[in-house]
Amino acid sequence: MVSLDLGRSESEVELREDGALIGGALVTKSALLSVARAPGKCFEVADGVASPVAVHSDETGWSRSLVPTGDAPTTLVAGFAMHRVVDTTPLADTRAKIRALGKPRGRGLDTATGLGYTAIELARTCTEVVTVERDPAAIALARRNPWSVELFESPNIELIVGDATEVVKAFAAGEFALVLHDPPAVQLGGELYAGTFYAELKRILKPGGRLFHYVGDPKSGAGGRAVRGVIRRLAAAGFVDIRTDPRAFGVTARAGRGRVRYSRAPRRAPSKKMRG
Repeated sequence: MVSLDLGRSESEVELREDGALIGGALVTKSALLSVARAPGKCFEVADGVASPVAVHSDETGWSRSLVPTGDAPTTLVAGFAMHRVVDTTPLADTRAKIRALGKPRGRGLDTATGLGYTAIELARTCTEVVTVERDPAAIALARRNPWSVELFESPNIELIVGDATEVVKAFAAGEFALVLHDPPAVQLGGELYAGTFYAELKRILKPGGRLFHYVGDPKSGAGGRAVRGVIRRLAAAGFVDIRTDPRAFGVTARAGRGRVRYSRAPRRAPSKKMRG
């Protein structure tokens, strides 16, 4: 038994001296050996040929590829992994970010779709999830990922292809109960760390609405500096009850009125639409 969908299920294949029959087509022994010699890549088979699952973006100039992990694959974008994979997995990483929001309910916004894991997990408890992706190539890659199927099939996920910094301007004030902001590294998306963008996120949240902002390891030098800058700009944008969450490598905050308060979290062990 082998998995032909990156670990989601198991299937039987017919082994032969010259290779294996997969999907009714012969994949030669040499092709199978080339896959075995590249454990850091995900492959797909078409007409007996095994090719790495990867795309190049005309929009950003970035290369994107699927990388296998302990559960669902992550994406490598311009050399940056889009999920934590050291001592965790992409799904565990995603769920830690969502737990930082408490019990997500109501209408939620996911600012960076990627492979769609955040939107998929939020949609299990939220009435509706709007997820925004700047790069069409990211969506093309997600369509080739077996773990992203629900992104395109869940009835309460709306996928918008566009620049999140512009898309949010079209939302009404107080439209969302929560925002999960999981931007790429600042080198790839600095505008998603700007105070003007945070002000828009605060505007579209209901009073008391929750924000989780992934930043990176707060214990690292770069991560610590990034956290301090994020906290400062969130406060200037009008967020309150700003806390670091070391388990999820991020910051939580509430949209509200009144005095800005800082604290540190305790270290406890509709119909389907796409717009673009």
